[in-house]
Amino acid sequence: MRRLLVLLPLSLLLAACGGSSSTSVGGGHVQQTIQISEKEYSLNPATVTVSKTGTYEFRVTNNGTIAHALEVEGNGVEEKIGDIQPGAIATLRVTLTKDGSYELYCPIDGHRGQGMNSTVTVGSGSGAGGMTTNNAGTTTSGGYGY
Repeated sequence: MRRLLVLLPLSLLLAACGGSSSTSVGGGHVQQTIQISEKEYSLNPATVTVSKTGTYEFRVTNNGTIAHALEVEGNGVEEKIGDIQPGAIATLRVTLTKDGSYELYCPIDGHRGQGMNSTVTVGSGSGAGGMTTNNAGTTTSGGYGY
C-alpha cells in the first residue's frame, strides 16, 4: 500500500507532462482554423478573410529550409509564436476584436521585408476575395475569378 501511495503521484505527474509535435499559443473558443504555409520568403495564402470578429487559429506549417515564425498585429492586437523549425507545425490562437485589417507576417530578421507578409481582413470589408477556412477546416478561395 505504501508503494502505491508513492507511485500514484508520480504517475499523475508523468501523465501531465505529455508532449506534442505542434505548439499552440492563445486561448478562447475557435471560430475557424486557417492554414498558413511559410517558406523562403512567402506566406500562403497571401490574403485571409473572415466574416466576423472572434478567436481564430492559424495553423502554420514551415515548408521552408530555415526557421520561421508568425505574428498577427493590428487594431490593438499583437500576438506571435516563436521559431518554427523546417517541417514543423505550430498553432497561433488569436482573438481578432475589431473589424478591419490585420498584418500577418514572419517577425524573424528581414523575412517580412523579403515578402513574408499577408493581410487578414475581418468583417464587412472582407468580401473582396482571398482565402478562408470554415469551421470544418475546409479552405476556400474567393475573389474575382481570375
